This record gives sequence, C-alpha cells and structure tokens, in this order.
Amino acid sequence: MEAFDLKLQTRSEWVRTKAIELGFIDCRIAKASKLEEEEKFLENWLKDQRNGTMSYLEENFEKRLDPRKLVDGAKSVIVLSMNYYSDLTQSEGAPKISKYAYGRDYHKVIKKRLKQFLFLLNEQFGEVDGRGFVDSAPVMEKAWARKSGLGWMGKHTNIITKYEGSFYFLAVLIVDIELAADDPQTDHCGTCTACIDACPTDAIVAPYVLDASKCISYFTIELKDAQLPSEYQGKFNNWMFGCDICQDVCPWNRFSKQHKEEDFDPHPELLDRDKKAWDNLTEEKFQELFSGSAVKRTKYSGLVRNIKFLNL
Repeated sequence: MEAFDLKLQTRSEWVRTKAIELGFIDCRIAKASKLEEEEKFLENWLKDQRNGTMSYLEENFEKRLDPRKLVDGAKSVIVLSMNYYSDLTQSEGAPKISKYAYGRDYHKVIKKRLKQFLFLLNEQFGEVDGRGFVDSAPVMEKAWARKSGLGWMGKHTNIITKYEGSFYFLAVLIVDIELAADDPQTDHCGTCTACIDACPTDAIVAPYVLDASKCISYFTIELKDAQLPSEYQGKFNNWMFGCDICQDVCPWNRFSKQHKEEDFDPHPELLDRDKKAWDNLTEEKFQELFSGSAVKRTKYSGLVRNIKFLNL
C-alpha cells in the first residue's frame, strides 16, 4: 500500500461507509492507471478468438486498459460488489436460469445506485467528475476487482472472496479525486480444479483462461444464430439461460449468503413452472415473466430456441 495519508484514508473510509449504506456488500479502491499486466493477455485472448461473435470486445482496446481515457483526470477506481445469491431453486426437471437473472435486470438496479453514489461524492467532496459502469462498457471490472483487493480471480475467471464466494455483481466508479488505494488479495484456489473439471463444454481451457465461445452462457445469451451448434447437444445440463455450474461447484461458495435485494427476487411464477410449462412457453407469458429482466436480452425467440435444444 502507498505511504499512509490520513486525509486519503479518511476519504476512503467515508466512501466505503456510503457504499455499504447504498446496498453494496463491499467496496475497495485502486489507483487509476493503465492495466499493464492485462494488456498482453487481452491481446492474445482476442487473437485466439476466445470472444466468439462478441465483436464489441475488440473495440476500444485502449479504453479497456486505461480508465483515464474514460474519465479525464481520473485518479481513483472505486470497485463495488452487490450480492445476488439465492437459495431458492426452480422446479425439479425444469430448464434452468442462472441465479443472477432471477429478478430485475441488474444493470438497471446498480446504475441507479451508482448515480446516487456519484451525487453523494459531489455533496461530500465538491465537484467530482466521474462515471459509473456495470458490465456494459469498455471496463475490465474483474481486473479492477483483483487490483483493488475486492477478491482474487478464480480459475473459472470469476472474482472470489473468502467470506462471500462469487455470486455477486461487480460495478466500477471512475472518479477524479484521489483516494487511498487498497492492497490486492492473494489467490486461494490452491490446487483445486473443481470448476475446470465440472464444465460440460470444456470452456475453461486452462486455469484462469475462459474460452467464452464454448461457454453455456455464451450459447444461451450471446449467440444469436437460429440454431445452436449440434456438437454441444446434450452438454448444456438443462441450462436455458446462463449457467452457474462453475460457481455451484466452487468450495468457496459454501459461504454465499441469501441476498437482501427485493429487486433480485424472482417473479412469483418463475420458480414454480415445470418442464411442461416451459416447453409450452408463449410470447405473452415470456413478456409477463421477464418484464424488466436480463432474460429479455435473449428475446422470446432465443429462449424458445434454447429450450428446444435441451429437448433434442
């Protein structure tokens, strides 16, 4: 950590306190600088086409690596996490939805909190220039989470913490005020390969390397083709939107706790629908169940495609 500065430490403590008050479960801080270590990895990852059809990941390469290109005069990166873990489950045999999509679209929920946070920063510190990001801009949230000490990157490439596991959303506030930076955490995956061994499509091609183009989440959400690749038939383990396998098997997720966000609670009918009901899903019911949900991203036609693929 940098030399102790009482003013910066006091500022940072205030920031962390407000983050918790806004419903985030953790808040850590990193100095706004170029992500030197990640540059070569990202370049090779894209060169190997691990991004599949997600061509947007090839854009704004320099902005992804340097927050100062997103906010002029940026000095600090505030990294936040919000729990979405639920111990509720769907009906036995029903096609599955990733826990993060049970409730309201997290982009909408967290962006609202980030706007509130920026308002509070301006009230406290005077005019603060900053921008908030939630998984929809050229920001490497996982890299900042690791650099800030919020957690370490697991072999499945999700960020893990000792006390919360990995079932949480990440968000970033890039601001032009100086704050005391936190130290990174050490890696606690050890020799465990549970996530690699459990992935049915072999998407984790090496420890800490995910080939997104082989991931069930990619197939069921990002891939817009009318047909899913036949070579993966029978390998989706009944997932129709997203996939939680690598997190479900992670030993650190025994520490996951039920979230307290009403916005992340599922639609009353969602968990009770059985396989037959999903097989006969109408567009009207789709719109009702997933109004304001991240599942809308795959559209009705995409979800029906995914369900049919599970039945082949």
